[in-house]
Amino acid sequence: MKRAISTLCTFALAGFCAFAHARASNPPPTQQQQQRQKGPIRVQTDLVSILASVTDDKGEPVIGLTQSAFQLTEEGIAQKIVRFEPQTNRPLDLGLMLDASGSAAIELKIEREAAAHFIAEVTRPGDRLAVFSFGAYVVQLSNFSDDLKQLDSAVRRVDTSPDMGTSLYDAVVLGSQSVRRQGAERRRALVIITDAGETTSVSKFEDTRRTAIASNVLLYTVVVRPMKSDAGWNTAGEHAIATITDSVGGAMYYPTNLSELAAIFDRINRELRTQYLLGYYPNPTPPPGSDRHLTVTVNTGDNVRYRKEYFTTGVAQ
Repeated sequence: MKRAISTLCTFALAGFCAFAHARASNPPPTQQQQQRQKGPIRVQTDLVSILASVTDDKGEPVIGLTQSAFQLTEEGIAQKIVRFEPQTNRPLDLGLMLDASGSAAIELKIEREAAAHFIAEVTRPGDRLAVFSFGAYVVQLSNFSDDLKQLDSAVRRVDTSPDMGTSLYDAVVLGSQSVRRQGAERRRALVIITDAGETTSVSKFEDTRRTAIASNVLLYTVVVRPMKSDAGWNTAGEHAIATITDSVGGAMYYPTNLSELAAIFDRINRELRTQYLLGYYPNPTPPPGSDRHLTVTVNTGDNVRYRKEYFTTGVAQ
């Protein structure tokens, strides 16, 4: 018995010595080493998603393209597309915004009828729309919903604003933020009918542009001019909204008369159903708090509209 106990102690002591030697030869990693080991996980880049609208020379959507037709670069460096959805059917969150600042009663009636038709055509199961009007102030007339009766009623309540002024920038900012709050993994769009005047916004141009880009919202702007010529018309607001629309990958429309609104809405509806979703992990990893610029092309030579910038999170050092 004593010999067995002695032998067991000998094995235990040998095991302990081997363990101690291993610990001495391979000490536990320091906190700094642990941070370095976790580094690749900690700096994992988020997937960047881009909606691309491809149209031919007549402005009609081009469908049926494959992933190999697209080329994408960030800051001039080619990126690998790892996610591709042709003609994406992701649910849509859309803000419909009507400028009531200077519309005559007859013009507003036609705008309301066209908007009501658009809502009925564009809304699909799972989609959510909200109606806004704006003059000197922005007013949300309905919650985001797929209830067609509620949305139609909201459009019918748009009336000429009694306040002097047009807050176009504020409309873009508040609309973009409202759409963004609806959640991720959904498409986001704003459709604005406006005379493109800008007089009373609290928001500034660059803040408005950056808010729209950060919200990842597509902006479709329909410019309805109360004047038939450019003489005496201040086009500063029009140029500004055109720049913002281009930055986020939307489109500008200039109807020559209000009877064209229905056709324009139909074109927007078709485009919203025939877009391509491209996803990639930026390589190299961009620094935090930076403004990144993108280029998307197709080998068919067709026109491509897309969000041309995005902002990385975090604070630049």
